[in-house]
Amino acid sequence: MTVLDPHIFRPTQGFMRVPSGVGLEAARAAILGMPFDCGADPYRVGARQGPGAIRDQAIRLDGPYPSFSMRDPLAELAVMDCGNANVISGRIEEAYEVMESAVNQIADAGAIPVTMGGDGAVTLPQLRAMGPRHKGMVVVHFDSHTDAYPIEGQRRHTNATTFNCAAEEGLLDTAESWHIGIRGTCRHPDILNFTRDFGYRVVTADTLFERGISTVIDEMKAAVGARPVYLCWDMDVFDPSCAPGVCDPTWGGLTAREGITILRSLTGLNIVACDVNTVSPPHDVAGMTALLAANVMLLCLHLINLNQDTKS
Repeated sequence: MTVLDPHIFRPTQGFMRVPSGVGLEAARAAILGMPFDCGADPYRVGARQGPGAIRDQAIRLDGPYPSFSMRDPLAELAVMDCGNANVISGRIEEAYEVMESAVNQIADAGAIPVTMGGDGAVTLPQLRAMGPRHKGMVVVHFDSHTDAYPIEGQRRHTNATTFNCAAEEGLLDTAESWHIGIRGTCRHPDILNFTRDFGYRVVTADTLFERGISTVIDEMKAAVGARPVYLCWDMDVFDPSCAPGVCDPTWGGLTAREGITILRSLTGLNIVACDVNTVSPPHDVAGMTALLAANVMLLCLHLINLNQDTKS
């Protein structure tokens, strides 16, 4: 029986009451909280509380069956909740090592990690764990920001530099990696081309809505093909009207219906890890962002479960 290292994992209540603690050998997918933010945002610090809020709201979900399916991904994947990575916000390099080690232990046991943050910085240590395991891995990243911004001064690792650091470290195939939903204001005068210079494909929110969601998603799926996919879902891809409790709310985003429709359309992708991040409970309203994130987590598990069928 796998015993989770107490220096790396911190016990919590289980997501949707799935088992927590030991027994990872039977799990085909495992939940992990990343209660970390860089603590550097001048206005909205609080994403470190995201995993707890998502678990609290997940209890409100009526059950594990998505309304469009008679499948129970929690049971079929024998999902286990590994608790939270044992990190301290602000201690960036130390926290990165712990988060990478936690994801590695889950992957070593043969389970697919499904994590919740935390700000966008939590993605880089996970890519460090998963990239070397899956040659040619790509990222499909839904966000209002590319998170591939120029490094300023001595602060290399922030929630804004995740994907340029990942590209420079060779953790993924940038040519078939996608950033979808990008919009809003930015201090950088040409952030789209700055991101594209790393090889990434960038789809703005304007393009997404002008060309049509289904057209863009079909194009992305055809390009990605059977490559291993790290699915990264930043909750601020949603409009603040339905997800106000995020690190950097940006108007003009997806409705809850549009986001759920996109997630349901991602069947067939070879998902090797999922990452749902940037829920900031101090800025949430009635837990609505955390509850929406819990639904996103459940849909990610549903996608993984369907993909397991094709591998059997």
